[in-house]
Amino acid sequence: MPFFRLYNETLSEWIKTEALALGFSACGISNAEELTDDAQRMEQWLEKGMQGEMTYLERNREKRYDVRKLVPEARSVITVLFNYNPEDNSLEKAPYKIAKYAYGKDYHYVIKDKLKLLLNKIEERTGERKASAFTDSAPLMDRALARKSGLGFVGKNTMLINRKLGSYLFIGHLVIDLDLSVDEETTVNFCGSCTKCIQACPTNALQPFELDSRKCISYLTIEYRGDNLHDNIQPEKMLKWIFGCDICQDVCPWNRKVPTHNEKLFRPTEQLKNMNREDWINLDKATFKVLFKNSAVERTGLKGLKRNISFLDKNNL
Repeated sequence: MPFFRLYNETLSEWIKTEALALGFSACGISNAEELTDDAQRMEQWLEKGMQGEMTYLERNREKRYDVRKLVPEARSVITVLFNYNPEDNSLEKAPYKIAKYAYGKDYHYVIKDKLKLLLNKIEERTGERKASAFTDSAPLMDRALARKSGLGFVGKNTMLINRKLGSYLFIGHLVIDLDLSVDEETTVNFCGSCTKCIQACPTNALQPFELDSRKCISYLTIEYRGDNLHDNIQPEKMLKWIFGCDICQDVCPWNRKVPTHNEKLFRPTEQLKNMNREDWINLDKATFKVLFKNSAVERTGLKGLKRNISFLDKNNL
């Protein structure tokens, strides 16, 4: 075996070990190259208008389809997963519900900080690199890159599913100028004949492997900026969700017996767990800041969250 190949394989395995040591749940590596097939599927989805008001998905498409447009020197993409499946499920019984990924601190901060630590470790071994860390904050095809690096398959609910970890996963990437040994792409889809996610979606937003965002509770409670939800969804179909939605993941068989996370920053605060219906209805700016400082819920803001709560409250839900 040529020395450079042996070195690349050894370095790749070392990087994965270091990633796990930093707390990531899994790590895989793929080549930095154009995602031709995924780009075609994305274009077809955009042509149908299923992105709704998420016009940012229509911009920087050439960068989204090829990481080398973001990092010109890129040779490899190191992709990491971080499990956010909570051990404490008390918020599932709350009068109003928020998605599990928003229980604690905004994952953008946590994952990106850990990716920077991983880059520091790599540079200690290899010298200074041309590299950038990304986590759901740049025009990247996160799930496609994770699939390419062997970290899972994209299910009928359009979520990345890892056969050991399920789908409650944050995805991050370190796009780097190192020529690394890559992992085998996941080419088999393990959904089989199961359609539990499609059947469980109360708004019929899902078709196999395709999500119509305009009907999705998560989109409507977060991304949709309109003042009124009445034209988009029947209140009873929101099923108490005021930020995001976990229904299609909660019913997925691949999430039945998956590990829970042990990241303190992702745990809900006692104040959040103790919120009752009246507390939510009377939520004010000061309480919102205390509850959701540096949280993903800041994305919808107090105005958006109050809109969602009011919509349910006015309909006695």
